[in-house]
Amino acid sequence: MDLQLAGKTVLITGGSKGIGKATAEVLAEEGCNLVLVARDAANLEQAAAAIRTKRQVNVRVIAADLSTDAAVRRVAQEAGPVDILVNNAGAIPPGDVLTVDDARWRQAWDLKVFGYISFCRVMYEAMKARGHGVIINVIGAAGEKFPTNYIAGAAGNASLMAFTRALGKGAPKDGVRVVAINPGPVETDRLIMLRRAEAQEKFGDPERWRELTASMPFGRAATPREIGNAVAFLASPASAYTSGTVLTIDGGG
Repeated sequence: MDLQLAGKTVLITGGSKGIGKATAEVLAEEGCNLVLVARDAANLEQAAAAIRTKRQVNVRVIAADLSTDAAVRRVAQEAGPVDILVNNAGAIPPGDVLTVDDARWRQAWDLKVFGYISFCRVMYEAMKARGHGVIINVIGAAGEKFPTNYIAGAAGNASLMAFTRALGKGAPKDGVRVVAINPGPVETDRLIMLRRAEAQEKFGDPERWRELTASMPFGRAATPREIGNAVAFLASPASAYTSGTVLTIDGGG
């Protein structure tokens, strides 16, 4: 299916691995030019090089820590005009209200919660001025399932869900759309690392980690590409009447 995205410029934060990298690969297949942003310059270059060998699209990289508004604005200026923003950077640590201290909580929110908001603000302003644009926030299902042992993530994700719905509600008058995706468990390198550690502790064998996903819908976690496919669809004219919506992709779990 041609999603009519060829020639669009997409900025993806957290674009060097996991969901961000898979999203970049999907959008490159659709003919999009990419600006990939993450902290690690080497990982970014590796991800970009892999895409360039397969697709005739322009792939730029910007290494940056997006936990401050100044850094976000620097990246936005360096990136130039962007048609689609995919906010995907940041991982909030697990723990209950007594184990996540103030410093860790604030540090995580600076990158994911306030980082998303800062990027939305600067990109929305530019998109409004041009009269078009799409923002997609990749958030997380904890924002609607409220796990006690992931309280900082649950609260942060719920905040970003509300932010997306509020911004997306008024965006159509400016020619802009704002949507979000809440992935459930996704088979990223981070998830595999955590499951291997859990399998080592539980079974004495890290290679048995897939047994820990057997009770999930379809007997597995989602793949990063499945989330990337959804990002591409929501970003496209095929989903042109969608704004202020949060799509949950968790297999029905």
